[in-house]
Amino acid sequence: MENKMNPKVDAFVGRATMWLEETEKLREILLDCGLTEELKWGKPCYTSQGRNIVIIQGFKAYLALLFFKGYMLQDPHGILVKTGENTKVGRQIRFNDTQEIVELELILRAYIAEAIEVEKSGVKEDIIKETQLDIPEEFQYKLDENPALKAAFEALTPGRQRAYVYYFSAPKQSKTRESRVEKCTQQILDGKGLNDR
Repeated sequence: MENKMNPKVDAFVGRATMWLEETEKLREILLDCGLTEELKWGKPCYTSQGRNIVIIQGFKAYLALLFFKGYMLQDPHGILVKTGENTKVGRQIRFNDTQEIVELELILRAYIAEAIEVEKSGVKEDIIKETQLDIPEEFQYKLDENPALKAAFEALTPGRQRAYVYYFSAPKQSKTRESRVEKCTQQILDGKGLNDR
């Protein structure tokens, strides 16, 4: 193997109760592709020259390999999946057992190589800019009323901004939207995303 296993990831895998064999197989492939293994967000993450390429995500129903800029990959085999309806950039390949990983190994290696090239090319995600945020009036009122909140919101990453806007827009009743804005105001002022702790 070209790159070595990270002891932090060893410890993570050692504690795993699900997807153990599948994770080990993916690690083997990813390290052999010359990626650096790290533990980020509590999951095995693989980088190239300090830039995130893929992360292994375990769920109840499947194990996923998430490509951070998956939307930029060619995907000739149609195996990349959006993680949610509002997902713009990341794409997953999902597995249910080790055999699937073994069968897809050559394809996985090609996708990983392409993902590394995409990252090296320095191409930025202009896909994010195409989406104009449709801020609900309850939140807009709060932003107009509180310049510090407006500045803090604008300082968040586009993904974090979108998450808040979707969360605030979801309820049908204005009162519920107001309540959500109220609850999240301090978190935004603290520079945190909706799901940050």
